[in-house]
Amino acid sequence: MAGPAAPRPRRRLRWTLVVVALVLVLMLAWPIGLVMWADGKIQRTEALSGAPGTVGTTYLLTGSDSRKDGGVKDDGTTGERSDTILLLHVPESGPTALISLPRDTYVEIPGHGPGKINAAFAYGGAPLLVKTVEKFTGLTVDHYAQIGMAGVKDVVDAVGGVRLCYDDDVNDRDSHLKWKAGCHVADGTVALQFARMRKADPQGDIGRAKRQRQVVGAVLGKVDPKSLVLHPSQQVSLITAATGSLTVDESAGVLDLGRLALAFKAANGKDGITGTPPIADLDYRPGGVGSTVLLDPEETPTFFRQIRDGKLPPGKVGGLD
Repeated sequence: MAGPAAPRPRRRLRWTLVVVALVLVLMLAWPIGLVMWADGKIQRTEALSGAPGTVGTTYLLTGSDSRKDGGVKDDGTTGERSDTILLLHVPESGPTALISLPRDTYVEIPGHGPGKINAAFAYGGAPLLVKTVEKFTGLTVDHYAQIGMAGVKDVVDAVGGVRLCYDDDVNDRDSHLKWKAGCHVADGTVALQFARMRKADPQGDIGRAKRQRQVVGAVLGKVDPKSLVLHPSQQVSLITAATGSLTVDESAGVLDLGRLALAFKAANGKDGITGTPPIADLDYRPGGVGSTVLLDPEETPTFFRQIRDGKLPPGKVGGLD
């Protein structure tokens, strides 16, 4: 008696193609749907000046000290200032640069005269801060991103904490940071305190800028794209945390933020540039605004032209980093 007929090769091939097609659809649909979902969660604000573009791509990254998002306990501080200001530039060729602009940097604020750079944010929000930065760096800001204090805490917790290092013991009343010299794994609360601490740091604003870059770099180091693809729930939790306190310019999307993250990682790598502009005086007192950070008036313009054109060699710059 003849056995059952063997499946036709053509039918088997057809089903194989159907299965492959379904797998491809699922693989593509999840990232595409995730991007659309994430893009809809991002808050946007008018920030860009519309000034003629300069070569390369320039991002302005700020951290807001507003107490409204619950990142830190409300201590009676009102208003909103840019607690962190980072300029990230990707030249057409040459190393990517991440430059910390001390919040007390003495600059000319359009329409308000000279003052501390973080006052520009207090006076006119993101648009005035962007114009102020463009005025003294000569770089047109292509994209702006601002994250609140709660965002830092939530993102660190979403990646399971980060390993941070600091060489001194700290018991800081303002930031509430209690730290034993060395390296420790910090949760979101401690990482935020680590990033905010200033008065207990002998380098003040400069030291804080270095620690803030360390926190962001540690977060990016914990985000493994291959792992995220295999664990969609991690993607969702990380995006929820990252977008919860995030505000970007009116034209930025999720893909722009992805490019920003890659640029940040490149700047912190062995072939990138990190540091500060050339500083002439860490305690410059011009009168009326207290202690400020004075950038070197002769070296600073050349410094930013070299950053723009990718002419500086990789490494640390500014002499205080």
